[in-house]
Amino acid sequence: MPTDRKFFVGGNWKMNGSKKENDKLIEMLTHAKIDPNTEVLVAPPALYLPSVREKLDKRFHVAAQNCYKVPSGAFTGEVSPAMLKDVGCDWVILGHSERRHILLETDQLVGEKTNHAISAGVNVIACIGEKLEEREAGKTEEVCFRQMEAIRKNLSSADMWNHIVIAYEPVWAIGTGKTATEQQAQEVHLAVRRWMEEKVSPAVAKSIRIIYGGSVTAANCRTLAKQPDVDGFLVGGASLKPDFIEICNANA
Repeated sequence: MPTDRKFFVGGNWKMNGSKKENDKLIEMLTHAKIDPNTEVLVAPPALYLPSVREKLDKRFHVAAQNCYKVPSGAFTGEVSPAMLKDVGCDWVILGHSERRHILLETDQLVGEKTNHAISAGVNVIACIGEKLEEREAGKTEEVCFRQMEAIRKNLSSADMWNHIVIAYEPVWAIGTGKTATEQQAQEVHLAVRRWMEEKVSPAVAKSIRIIYGGSVTAANCRTLAKQPDVDGFLVGGASLKPDFIEICNANA
């Protein structure tokens, strides 16, 4: 990948962990030698955000796994971007496939959340990606572009793209052990970048980071990282293991 886009690795802990297990992960990260040219964050469950932020080395960002589209109100179970900022979170993951497909979040809702989070000063990892049947039907680009368009049309300013990292996560490769080949990942990342060039601007298309998520491991991360339009990773299960350090250093 070009050196003008800083490599980016996010560890999504999903609904895993405990105070004891989190402390072990924090200790592992604190003592790890991480490539200084790579930006790294971890996303623990919401309940643990304050304690992880307090204990974790400030080299690392702490992200939430979700937030809502308004500042406050009668939205039981939700958290706002302002609340995330209040406990030291400067990033949030939005539109993850598990939220889209299990919790039925729509493209429109993801777009609205993205706009509000950035307006409130929180950066966004915006997730896009197709299901297996959509890939087999030749609809990968159609699905990804539809999801991107929902984000684009909800942003109140083009400058907001400076606060977004796009995560391409083929749904069929998440937690399945299947991984898109480096060629498949590169093809989609390049297609998304060209869409950005046409629909947003060449400057944003060139600068925005597009990361890959989908069963990234220590074994495949370096091959994927060599692709010119793969700017990092969104890592699930492997972020809970020592392998995460090797993935963070995939571009070193």
